[in-house]
Amino acid sequence: MEHEAIERLRDKHPAWRLLRAGNAPLVLTFLGRFFVDENHGATSAAVLAAALDDELFALNSATPGQPRYPKRATDYLEDWAAVEAGWLRRFYPLGSDEVHYDATPAFEKAYSWTTGLQIRTFVGTESRLHTVVELLRQITHGTETDPDIRLAELRRRREAIDREIAEVEAGTVTLLDRVALRDRYQQFSSTARQMLSDFREVEENFRTLDRAAREQIAAWEGSKGDLLAELVGTRADINGSDQGRSFQAFYDFLLSEARQDELSALLTRVQALDQLETDRHLLTIHHDWSEAAERTQRTVRQISEQLRRFLDDQVWLENRRVVDLVRQVETAALACRATPPQLGLEIDEPGVRIALPFERPLYDARPAARVDSLLPPGENETVDVAALLDQSFVDQARLAENIRSLVPERSSALLSDIIDLYPVEHGAAEIVGYLAITDEDIEVVMDEGDETVIEYTDGDIVRRARLPKVTVIRR
Repeated sequence: MEHEAIERLRDKHPAWRLLRAGNAPLVLTFLGRFFVDENHGATSAAVLAAALDDELFALNSATPGQPRYPKRATDYLEDWAAVEAGWLRRFYPLGSDEVHYDATPAFEKAYSWTTGLQIRTFVGTESRLHTVVELLRQITHGTETDPDIRLAELRRRREAIDREIAEVEAGTVTLLDRVALRDRYQQFSSTARQMLSDFREVEENFRTLDRAAREQIAAWEGSKGDLLAELVGTRADINGSDQGRSFQAFYDFLLSEARQDELSALLTRVQALDQLETDRHLLTIHHDWSEAAERTQRTVRQISEQLRRFLDDQVWLENRRVVDLVRQVETAALACRATPPQLGLEIDEPGVRIALPFERPLYDARPAARVDSLLPPGENETVDVAALLDQSFVDQARLAENIRSLVPERSSALLSDIIDLYPVEHGAAEIVGYLAITDEDIEVVMDEGDETVIEYTDGDIVRRARLPKVTVIRR
């Protein structure tokens, strides 16, 4: 790294600021135990402040005359979540009016580096060498295109397994000694804890993409169709990125019931070994992985939820403007009925001026008039927000099954044809649900050069949605 880059990290990176802070031992001890060792996720301010208050009481009791940390627990939490610190993330979860805190990836880096400074009585290297060699084998075997070479490698593995089976059948069983067990258990422990730290960093990356989508919605000045296409593309980019595909593969693997049972059985057997000094927290490490992965997955789902809520709000506002215009027309009609206009024509001049046809100017095409139908907001107008809370849930799994039942594999169909056979039940939100489908075997393609009109029934009202031409492709 360059000198300027290191100097910037020293001045601006939160992890480096934590290592230079005066109360760094308190921050690393408390937050490291609560969020890293015990794997707590986002926690309410009341619960976290109570736990910190107990920690401060224990530390200040050691020096009763002069407390080491005189501030209140809530003040420390606010200081650690400030922009100048950046060790805690302070936010309001969806559906809650209470402040929550969560550790940041920068704190994870500082805590991991600090714990790595401890002197280890045993440093294993054999298991890591086996891991490196096995990874290299997987890379070379996974990229080999010659069938003969792949078959030779598979036969070599089969011969090794056959020899091991023959040795066990003959009564010769090779066991790992105590050093080899400690070596492998140490690598497992460090890798398992590192995965929890990586999940928090992946979640932060996804949250950054979510924040960018929200900022784009707030500052958008173009058409709604362009915004929808942009947001749907952003959702597909997240799932299709290297990080998104790797995380989804891990998440699917971890959610398998058979894998969960296998991990539980393996961890139980390892914890029961007398040759090892095991860590009891690692007995349920796979449940901690599941919780951390679910928090990350929840962040990805917020992008789709934000898209649906935006569309519902826009539809409600447009319907409200239409109702206000209709009421104005009705009011004008009632006023005309009370005082009808006088019929007839009065001419001030005694005669009608005659104009010959050729005296008239030629036709001049005028630009189209722009009509602004937006109503100015009333100063003291009371808005009924009950309709904003009356939202419908769109099951994307059902929409995907509709597509699979109509469109064979390696073929395509128009979205309008699919909706003709499966009519829309939940309004415009269901149409957006089709656009947001990102399953592996389904691809939704928009053609901006053409457009289509989809009719659907909302109650007793027939509505039309004008969209770009949408094609659904089955792989």
